[in-house]
Amino acid sequence: MLGSASIDLLRQSGESLAGRIRYLEMRPLDALEVGADRLDRLWVRGGFPDSFLASNDRASQRWRQDFIRTYLERDIPLLGPRIAAETLRRFWTMLAHRQSGLLNAAELARSLGVDAKTVASYLDLLVDLLLVRRLEPWHSNAGKRLVKSPRIYVRDSGLVHTLLGLTTSEDILGHPIAGPSWEGLVVETLIAAAPEGTHAYFYRTAAGAEIDLVMTLPGGALWAVEIKRSLQPKLERGFHHACLDLEPERRLLIYPGSETYPIGGGVEVMPLIQGSEALLAMH
Repeated sequence: MLGSASIDLLRQSGESLAGRIRYLEMRPLDALEVGADRLDRLWVRGGFPDSFLASNDRASQRWRQDFIRTYLERDIPLLGPRIAAETLRRFWTMLAHRQSGLLNAAELARSLGVDAKTVASYLDLLVDLLLVRRLEPWHSNAGKRLVKSPRIYVRDSGLVHTLLGLTTSEDILGHPIAGPSWEGLVVETLIAAAPEGTHAYFYRTAAGAEIDLVMTLPGGALWAVEIKRSLQPKLERGFHHACLDLEPERRLLIYPGSETYPIGGGVEVMPLIQGSEALLAMH
């Protein structure tokens, strides 16, 4: 909630209170908390309260710039890892450029001038600090050649935009990151709304069948979610092929519009708020 993730406290609590402690992840603000009328602001600025509530976009951007610098130069070294702040910033920025893309550790390693093992350690650190999400591929469908690399998301959309030097919605909409950044916001919001015990994946085969987000809810219900940053969204054939493979109970297409409507094939098009509320109803 305050932008802090204390690995040393987590380590101490895990060692001293095993079986007597419960963890609650305090995420930044999400779409259900801010409402539909402020969803675009949440997307542009991210969900850290001081960033979201800033007087204007430039003040919000300055807060996020200070947050990133403080995290890299002070907070992470205090937690133990001795990584040059500039190196870790370059790595974090590379991940922002590749938002929602498949992890290619070898490519990242070449760009940073380190080995793949070092890249893995950097990524583990950012995942542990709740700054990056590693969305694992679905792996339970026998007989299909499935993609095995995880997808990577910088978890807060505001940090994505700041790492790329984007301040306003006009900056973002004119940049190729707009779609992947929106996808990351949707993924984080839906996972936050889902019942405890839900597992999240993506689905992709070598033949091109693909679903952006596959959620297995407690009890075994399977939801397939496609995400589009378009007011007139259309589904690719790969989504329908993937649904034939997985036979999900619900098929959603989340978009930035305000109406909910069916588009055939059992797919419901709906705004992010309504999609999140549908998951809340499963609690």
